[in-house]
Amino acid sequence: MLHNMRIVRFNAPLNKQDTESQTYGCRHTNPEICKKNGLMDICALVRKDGICKSPSTAWVKQYQLLASMNEQGKK
Repeated sequence: MLHNMRIVRFNAPLNKQDTESQTYGCRHTNPEICKKNGLMDICALVRKDGICKSPSTAWVKQYQLLASMNEQGKK
C-alpha cells in the first residue's frame, strides 16, 4: 500500500523530522522495490507518523549534503 503524500524526493529539502537514521516520508528512489516497504513499525508509507525508520544506505551521505546546503543557505 503506497500513500503518495508520504513519498518525498530523495533530494528534497530536509524536513525537521529528518535525521541521519530516519526520514519524514519515504525518500527511497523506488519504494516499490524497498525490502522494508509495508513493514508496520518501519515503513513511512504505513506508519501513522509517516517516519521511515530504515532509510537507504545512501541516506546518511544525502542527509549530510542537504544539511550542509541548508547551512550555506542560512549564511
